[in-house]
Amino acid sequence: MDEFEDQLRELMARGFSFAHPRDAAGEVAAVVGVRVHHGVVDVVQIYGEYDADATRIPGDESDIFFPYKVFWRSSGRSAEVVAELLALPDPQPGDEPLVKGCWVPARPGRSKWLSASA
Repeated sequence: MDEFEDQLRELMARGFSFAHPRDAAGEVAAVVGVRVHHGVVDVVQIYGEYDADATRIPGDESDIFFPYKVFWRSSGRSAEVVAELLALPDPQPGDEPLVKGCWVPARPGRSKWLSASA
């Protein structure tokens, strides 16, 4: 588990913000990390030790959980998915859209604004 904890610390060091969406009963449904940077949004959803999903999507996608366009996606064991996400290179500067952040559901009926990082 130490390796996975190190990976989570690396996500935080890279500017990921975290939300903990809850189900209708108030239980944490997932740990969701989001990083808005270089015109893209990186999202990792961790449901348990063996269940995670991560995506890189364009920064102008309106729904980060059900995007129309996906640049990269991985699903599987949490430590492996996070390692793949950490290995992704940052996009090269170019004609990326100006993105200031995105909304992430926090609990039923509530959302949290996550600001873009450099």
